[in-house]
Amino acid sequence: MLDTSRERPPATTKEPRGCLFALSQPPLMIFLGVIGCLLLMAAVHDLFLL
Repeated sequence: MLDTSRERPPATTKEPRGCLFALSQPPLMIFLGVIGCLLLMAAVHDLFLL
């Protein structure tokens, strides 16, 4: 008699990951934070010190 009691693993649906997934990654947020701070410091320097 055939063994038919095994269940199939659930089918995985491959959904594209969006922008929110990318922004949840710590290295990307650190990089964007550093770039943002450099731009902010350059803007403050141009506005107040030149």
